[in-house]
Amino acid sequence: MPLRNLISGFAGSDLLYRIPALLIALTFHEVAHGYIAYKLGDPTAKQSGRLSLNPLRHIDPLGLLALLLVGFGWAKPVPVNPLYFRSDRRYGLFWVGLAGPLANFLLAFAAALLFVLLPVKSFVYLNFLQMLIIYNVFLGVFNLLPIPPLDGSKVLLYLLPARAAYSFSRLEKYGPPILLLLIFSGITGRILYPAATAVINAILSFAVFIKNIF
Repeated sequence: MPLRNLISGFAGSDLLYRIPALLIALTFHEVAHGYIAYKLGDPTAKQSGRLSLNPLRHIDPLGLLALLLVGFGWAKPVPVNPLYFRSDRRYGLFWVGLAGPLANFLLAFAAALLFVLLPVKSFVYLNFLQMLIIYNVFLGVFNLLPIPPLDGSKVLLYLLPARAAYSFSRLEKYGPPILLLLIFSGITGRILYPAATAVINAILSFAVFIKNIF
């Protein structure tokens, strides 16, 4: 199913569907970061109560305001201290960074399975699942962009050779203004939209494949 069909009417969708879908996507994203950090030896997220699926523990007031104004927002980053990692720090940050987007893609796939498998025609049910798929995929793809402070920068940092990784890490302080520039210039959207479209199509195609098997 093309993305343009999946999000038909998205702009006018009621916050009744958008807010729960976004809160679920953000919550699972942040909990995944904290859980993997905890498994690697870092108790920071657990001690701060961030391994909870309660969205209230993850809400960022500014991110929530952005949700109400422009339809998209963000959560408070889960605190991670790589000094606690039992493994190499770059290796640990790689998996902590990757965990959030992977959690979003898995959640989007679960929603896609429900979308194609369950014979429910409820408008509320279908709209909620659509929002859940869209938000999770867009959040996952966006965070994989290799720009600090996004998760993709931590993934890239691990994959680069040591010298290149060191040079890249020194650019981290310039990441946020670069990211804002890319967002407001529309460059991010030109990357994000086709990438998210491809991921959504792949997820829905696989969900349909699973349905046909059973």
